[in-house]
Amino acid sequence: METIKILGTDDTPHIILDPDNEVFEISGRSLPEDVTSFYEPVLTWLDEYSQSPNKKTVFTFRLVYFNTASSKLLLDILMKLEHMHEDGKSVLIKWFYPEDDEDMQEAGEEYADIVDVPFEQVGYSGS
Repeated sequence: METIKILGTDDTPHIILDPDNEVFEISGRSLPEDVTSFYEPVLTWLDEYSQSPNKKTVFTFRLVYFNTASSKLLLDILMKLEHMHEDGKSVLIKWFYPEDDEDMQEAGEEYADIVDVPFEQVGYSGS
C-alpha cells in the first residue's frame, strides 16, 4: 500500500499514513482553503487501507488548531476508523493536546464521545 506524506504548512496539517512503518499521524494546524479536496486523498486512502489493515492501527492526532470545516473532515476520518474497529480490526486513536489548551482537550473528549473506538487523550507540555 502506498504511503501518503503531506508536508504541513501554516494552514494545512502534516500527514503521514505509512503502514509499513506503522505511522498514522495528522499534526499541526488544519484550516485549508478547500478542506474537502485537501482531505479527500486521506479518506480514499483509509477506504483502501481498511480492506487489509495492519494487525494494529494506532492513529495519532497532534493538532494545535483546526477550523470548523476541518472538524467535519476529522470526524469523517474518525468514522472510518470506527468502521474498521466495528469490523474487528485493532484500532487505537491517540489524541495529543497541549496541557494548557482546554479547547483541544475538549475537542478530543467530544470526538471520543461520538465514535466507538478505543481513544486515549494525552496532554503534553509546551507547544
